[in-house]
Parts: sequence; structure tokens; C-alpha cells
Amino acid sequence: MDDQASRVGTTILLFHHAQGRTKGFLAFADWLRASGYAVHAPDLYEGATFATVDEGVANAQKVGFEEIIRRGVAAAESLPTDLVYAGFSLGVLPAQKLTETRPGARGALFYHGCIPQPSFGPWPAGVPVEIHMMENDKWLEEDLDAAKAMERDVPNAKLWLYPGSGHLFADSSSPDYDEAAAALLRERTLAFLRRLA
Repeated sequence: MDDQASRVGTTILLFHHAQGRTKGFLAFADWLRASGYAVHAPDLYEGATFATVDEGVANAQKVGFEEIIRRGVAAAESLPTDLVYAGFSLGVLPAQKLTETRPGARGALFYHGCIPQPSFGPWPAGVPVEIHMMENDKWLEEDLDAAKAMERDVPNAKLWLYPGSGHLFADSSSPDYDEAAAALLRERTLAFLRRLA
């Protein structure tokens, strides 16, 4: 960990979306590192990436969502417990599982997804969470309801809705990428992380 990350003192475990560790996802991880954070971005797909969300979801279904969650939990085993858990879409599954079941979480960031809570256990007291979604994302009909319920029912939960219908709008390699929305998401992400320092 570099000196800047040491000063910030926040480590993030960031999980990729259904298309895998795309260039845009890795660029987001690198942006967090350049902002002074230690970031772990494990590969839950054993090297595979997919050109479309549909192809990625088909792969996730083939691998099995429980297996993807298991791989995410395993990726945390060698890391400290005082992490911020973050996920892009599919990656919200292991991020939410770890936040709800692994003691010591500092916070959670859910990008492009949210699942009903509690799914794995009660939300840990005092742990803040922010959820970032586009308001007309066709992939998020159920997720949006879950996110609204989380904001209503979980203290320190905040749902950020962005205008538009793109799904992976913060992944610069995705056709859904929206520079204005992504810039605002990054600004809000840094504000969230600074509050944890």
C-alpha cells in the first residue's frame, strides 16, 4: 500500500459485473487506487470476459450465482475485515453477502444493482451504504424496489438515481457508459469514502 493509501486507511474489495473484469471496470479500480485507496478487484470468472451483458448473465447462470458468491467470499478470506465492500451489478451479490455476514465492514457501495435486504442476514448496525442506479434501467426493476426499501429501512442508506436507462453507466468500456453520470458517481463515491476515513 502506498503512502497516500496508508493515510486514507480505507481498503476496498470491488467485484466485477456480469461481463467480467472489462477494461472499464479495471479502469474504475485504477481510478480508486489513483485517488489513494487500496483496491482488490478479484476475478470471479477465472479470466473470462463477455462482450454483452446478456452473454455475461448467461455465463453467470451457467456458473451459478451461489458459486459466484462463494468465490467472492473466498476472495475476502486473506484480507482484513475492516473493508468497504463494493460491486458492479452482479458483483453486488458477494459485496452484499460479505457486508451482511462478515463482521467489521466499514461501508458498502452498490453500483448498478441491489438485492432485497435481508438476503443473507440483518444489515450490520452503523454500516453506511450507498446505491447508484439509473432510474429507467431495464435490468433493475426488482433491484430498484430493493434499493428504495433499503434506503427506507436501513439507517445510513442512500439511493442515488441518475437520469437515463443505461445499466453499466460507470464502466467506460460499456455502450451504456454515460460520462456525466459516471463523473457524478465518482464524485459521490469519493465523498462517501472520505466520510469513512
